[in-house]
Amino acid sequence: MKGDPSRDDVHAPGGAAVYFDGQSSRKRAVTVTLADRLEIGEGAVVLARWSYADIRRADSPPGLLRLSCQSAPQLARLEIRDAALAAELRQRCAALDAHQVDRRGVMRIVGWSMAATVSIVLLVLFAIPLAAERLAPLVPQSLERKLGEASEVQIKTMFGDKVCDNAAGQVANDRLLTALREAAGLDASVEAHVLETTVPNAFALPGGKVYLLNGLLQKSSNVDEIAGVLAHELGHLKHRDNLRQAIHNGGSSFLIGLLFGDITGAGAAIFASRTIVTASYSREAEHDADSFAIEVMHKLGRPTAPMGELMYRVTGREGDKQLSILASHPLTEDRLERMRAEDQPPSGPPLLTAEEWRALKGICR
Repeated sequence: MKGDPSRDDVHAPGGAAVYFDGQSSRKRAVTVTLADRLEIGEGAVVLARWSYADIRRADSPPGLLRLSCQSAPQLARLEIRDAALAAELRQRCAALDAHQVDRRGVMRIVGWSMAATVSIVLLVLFAIPLAAERLAPLVPQSLERKLGEASEVQIKTMFGDKVCDNAAGQVANDRLLTALREAAGLDASVEAHVLETTVPNAFALPGGKVYLLNGLLQKSSNVDEIAGVLAHELGHLKHRDNLRQAIHNGGSSFLIGLLFGDITGAGAAIFASRTIVTASYSREAEHDADSFAIEVMHKLGRPTAPMGELMYRVTGREGDKQLSILASHPLTEDRLERMRAEDQPPSGPPLLTAEEWRALKGICR
């Protein structure tokens, strides 16, 4: 090093450079003087004084030393091509590369990133399902209804918004729902509607709405088949499975969204409501909903096998898997056998008369 960098005199080293003050795009040809601080001058005017401790190296091409200063405007830059002046500055600026990340720093960042990713995966696989189980019973009905409304929008986006309302069919639908609802111990806030679509499926939404798609209604042979499916959906409502699923899917998609920059969580709400329609319930939830449906049908003195026969007809023999009931209610052989094993001869009156059944089948006409 030439001389004492703390000494400011006329013999202080320096040289020519180019300066941008960070306030305008003007390019200035300046003189740099290395005294107790780096002085940037234009003629007799001192434009800036930079403390050596605050000077940092900025990205630059080979042969050019580009500098910034932490105490200067953010966009201020000093560009030096004089090799001797650049070498002198590198000696004086002890923190020139303090902001640069070395190999160890890069590995540390990579390590923390991997740890964060693994943590999110573990949360999605284990913590969120557990949280969904604990939180679902605590969600107020008002909030559950709002989530149901969001899910209803998704259903109508996917299957159309034509709700079947043939008068005679609606009367039959209401009578069937009332019988099932009373046997299930649910209040009058539970609603059931039929959507005009050829897709064979049925959905229970948070807040108390059940949608039966006309495609499933048309594939049914008798009212006991449809009654069993509706009772199954009421079981999901009773157990709040759809709410639990929404919490699970919404929380998972929120965390996954963080990995890809969705910090608002807006995508999570849409994803949660959509997956109520398209995702399948857990095996345990399906088993419990089956148990609920079997209990309801027994209370009404109606057989349980027809529900399984309808599901098999849609998902087994015909193999219609495009958003059919298979997508949201995977039917396994043991479930079908259970419905048959629990079957009992009818001991109660038909849930609908023959005329009412024909009216329900024609509700979309």
